[in-house]
Amino acid sequence: MKDKLQAIVDQAMSRIQEADGLEKLNDVRVAFLGKKGELTAVLKGMKDVKPEERPLVGQMVNETRAKIEQHLEETRAKLEARARELQMEREVIDVTLPAKKNTIGHRHPNIIAQEEVERIFIGMGYEEIEGPEIEYDEYNFEKLNIPANHPAKDEQDTFYITKDIVLRTQTSPVQARTMEQGRLPIRMISPGRVFRSDEVDATHSPSFHQIEGLVIDKNITFADLKGTLEEFAKELFGEETKTKFRPHHFPFTEPSAEMDVSCFKCGGKGCRFCKGSGWIEILGCGMVHPHVFEMCGIDPKEYTGFAFGVGLERIALLKYEIDDMRLLYENDYRFLKQF
Repeated sequence: MKDKLQAIVDQAMSRIQEADGLEKLNDVRVAFLGKKGELTAVLKGMKDVKPEERPLVGQMVNETRAKIEQHLEETRAKLEARARELQMEREVIDVTLPAKKNTIGHRHPNIIAQEEVERIFIGMGYEEIEGPEIEYDEYNFEKLNIPANHPAKDEQDTFYITKDIVLRTQTSPVQARTMEQGRLPIRMISPGRVFRSDEVDATHSPSFHQIEGLVIDKNITFADLKGTLEEFAKELFGEETKTKFRPHHFPFTEPSAEMDVSCFKCGGKGCRFCKGSGWIEILGCGMVHPHVFEMCGIDPKEYTGFAFGVGLERIALLKYEIDDMRLLYENDYRFLKQF
């Protein structure tokens, strides 16, 4: 038995010495000390040893196990130390190398344009107010003097959820909701997303953004409207910008107008950007219709006001000379990183 145990020790020591990694070393442990290992097999054969010899044989087996375990532990420590050294060599950091460049996101061109418009009007004393994108027909149309038979209510232009609920086609409902509260005077802008049943092309999208403004106070005139929007245009497009107002029709304003600005690309001389006219249309505006005041509980004999609305995408397209509105929504990094 002594010779057999010595042979196991010699074989184990040889296998341990040959092990060049922790995985192979564990294989040696299992082969000799595991449930089906060489030393375990000896212990299972103790039933065949004479009773008087069993204590001596048991002691010899335990000593053999201790020798193998000690050598395994010493070798494991050496292999772990070597693996750590190799890892340190592989993962060495050269602090003189330039750091990895972090790719950091930034504001979308729509947001840049919106924040600039907001800065201009907040600087004039306006308050920013938001409203729901899913709106009642009453606020989206009726309270804005758009009767039931008006073309704008046709389902080809508007997304209807139910007969009385729509996806808002403009941010004007926020103005109606604000007027209903009766806290006068009012100086507000209402930016937000709106929806119309338009085909997607270079200048149209079923979802886009508007910024609308409303001023209500005593003795407000069209001159106040013109002065405000002229100042807005100069702040946005440059001090040399000129403005022009053309008569138009909106159901919720009377009189109504569309405002053009002199082309900031050619200075009004005429170019491809302004299609040779020297002018670019940017927004619609007008004096709030008296009937809108009445529906919102404001006396039109005591108060007057003006309203205007500008498409945010149109501002971004003009300001950054973008030819196709779809570029704003395609999430092409090559395009967006320019801003």
